[in-house]
Amino acid sequence: MSLGSRFNADRRLGLIVAAVIVALDQAVKAILLGPVNLYERQVIEVLSFFDLRYATNPGVSYGMFAAESLESRIALFAVTSLISLGVLVWMFFEKKRGDILALGLILGGAVGNLIDRFRLTHVIDYADFHIGDWRPFAVFNLADVAITLGVVLLLARTLFIRDKNGDESGPENGPAPGKDRTAQVSAHSATE
Repeated sequence: MSLGSRFNADRRLGLIVAAVIVALDQAVKAILLGPVNLYERQVIEVLSFFDLRYATNPGVSYGMFAAESLESRIALFAVTSLISLGVLVWMFFEKKRGDILALGLILGGAVGNLIDRFRLTHVIDYADFHIGDWRPFAVFNLADVAITLGVVLLLARTLFIRDKNGDESGPENGPAPGKDRTAQVSAHSATE
């Protein structure tokens, strides 16, 4: 596969990840608000440590930066839309497949929540983990999980996977630019 076709395939894969997250997020919310009737029931105990709990979130992930007035909701929608656009642009310039997939998770989660914000002026949250009355997290949704997972993957890849010298070679990226695999193996053997 040529570099150009892999470049395009990686971007398609990132967009597919984003689309799947959006579809799953919206489908789960539609099922919970439709057939499950979570709005009327408010809380459904699923496990001793997990409930489905109807919650609206006028802010961003996990209830931060609540926007109560119309002006602040419009501003929040505009800012989160611009951030989503920035993630999309970053995805198209990013060269590393793992980072593209992480950006796809972030983009999918952001768009899933933007759809709620556009349709309802707030985000629907429903996942409530707890130990007794203690809740380590605010009520959240699948889109929030995708955003968080994408950010954690980007951070982990930045801190632990990339070579500290800037060499981006590896199994997913092939040899570093200007190096062939034989030269890399020879250099590695010489240092042992």
